[in-house]
Amino acid sequence: MLSVPDARKLLEATPGMSLKELNTLYKGLMKRHHPDRFQDATEREEAEVLSQRIIAAYKLLESLHPETHAARAAELEAALASNVSNWDYKGTVLSVTFGDGSVYAFQRVQRNTYNKFVSTNGTARFVRRHLAVVGAYRKVSGPTGD
Repeated sequence: MLSVPDARKLLEATPGMSLKELNTLYKGLMKRHHPDRFQDATEREEAEVLSQRIIAAYKLLESLHPETHAARAAELEAALASNVSNWDYKGTVLSVTFGDGSVYAFQRVQRNTYNKFVSTNGTARFVRRHLAVVGAYRKVSGPTGD
């Protein structure tokens, strides 16, 4: 999986870029590197690999963007209302599974914040107050049935 700096570098995106500008960069790169543009099998395969990386980078940056968070605030609130059912912490990424089946990955969660989260038994209130408003997060999967 790409990191945020790697995704920005691949798309040549800057941190303060709007979602519309990010989308324009993505579409331009996909037009240049789409596999259907190449006749040679080797070039086509290279373009396929690169286009998959471009798509992954765009999805990552788009999901972490503040404009996306604002548009999907109601989804997060619905997940928070269903309470936390499970979590997993790797590196600085805290993946939280809610009662409705949705999973959110909170980025750059420091060890001390994670320890506080665990000491509260992983409450939705802690997520709302300390993770959702401070750090970057993205929705990994939707509720069960999505």
